[in-house]
Amino acid sequence: MPLVGDIVRIMEAIAPRRLAQEWDNSGLQIGSPEWPVERILIALDPSLSVVQAAIDQKIDLLITHHPLIFKPLKQIDFRSPLGKAIELATRHRLSIFSAHTNLDSVSGGLNDFFVEKIGLTHSGLLCPDDPVEFCKLVVFVPASHCQKILNAFFELDAGSIEDYTCCTFRHQGIGTFKPGVSTKPFIGKPGGEIVHAEEVKIEARFRRSEVKKAIESIRSHHPYETMAYDVFPLDADRSETGFGRIGRLEAPVPFSVFAGDVKSKFQIRHLRVSGPPDLLVHHVAVCTGSGSSLMQYFLSSEAQVFITGDLRYHDARDAEMNLKCLIDIGHFASEKIMIELIHHRLKSLFKETGVDVNMEVWDQEKDPFDYL
Repeated sequence: MPLVGDIVRIMEAIAPRRLAQEWDNSGLQIGSPEWPVERILIALDPSLSVVQAAIDQKIDLLITHHPLIFKPLKQIDFRSPLGKAIELATRHRLSIFSAHTNLDSVSGGLNDFFVEKIGLTHSGLLCPDDPVEFCKLVVFVPASHCQKILNAFFELDAGSIEDYTCCTFRHQGIGTFKPGVSTKPFIGKPGGEIVHAEEVKIEARFRRSEVKKAIESIRSHHPYETMAYDVFPLDADRSETGFGRIGRLEAPVPFSVFAGDVKSKFQIRHLRVSGPPDLLVHHVAVCTGSGSSLMQYFLSSEAQVFITGDLRYHDARDAEMNLKCLIDIGHFASEKIMIELIHHRLKSLFKETGVDVNMEVWDQEKDPFDYL
């Protein structure tokens, strides 16, 4: 019988957690990697009603798009909906796993599936990921203070690689330096001879956004007047990952016709649209979920239409001034297809790896917004 950890590893193959945004909390939300799994349920949201339904159906692992826990919790009140969901899942040994922004950005993920649903061809990235997300920080320290500086690295949660933390490497050698007249060296004398010091090189990986803070923290523990360190960017192969996609229609159509086609394909009663109905559409930009932050990428692209959710008034005005069109398909409608995508991908991977579990989809979720 597979364990939760086995399914998590398969999900990591579909959407590696390293692709998730820093503010995100993708991964195992509740449960243990060592719990057995016989039944899986796939849903968009880990709402209290979905968690209760999973328990009623004796589900072992609930896989969702949106995380149950977004931010660090200061308290868990079992009277609140979130606290109740945590309490129920824990008491009934229901593991909850979420693949969020990593599933959005990965090649073959939610945005590519959205493009496929619309029928676009020759799709590419609307907003590619920054290829330099991580850096390697290298610090040189006298051998006598190695452990102290190493502890400073560990306090910073240095070297996080997938599910491993505190990943560092050390190498011992001889460092040389000649103190200046006005210096206050830890080893040697001001204006003295060249010093040959036994030193240790400690290195670890940090997110680029955390490197400055790490240097300042480690420097506060370092014995040298001037700490010697290096920072090296780590170029990851992320050329096929990023947010949003842009593709081409097989044949140009007026915007009004294209919007009606989108409405039909996604079975939506109402669409919010902006732009001239007769504008000829041949390239389309998309972003599942909330794509307002990608408006500038859309406006500077060759696309005539941007399809996403949670668009704002000023987004429509910006599109209007640039003679472009918008379709607000809604956050829910653009992401509920995640259920179909994950079900299909897991079914295929389970067959390849010989995993034998009962897998179900939850099709009773509804958009929290309605139209009167």
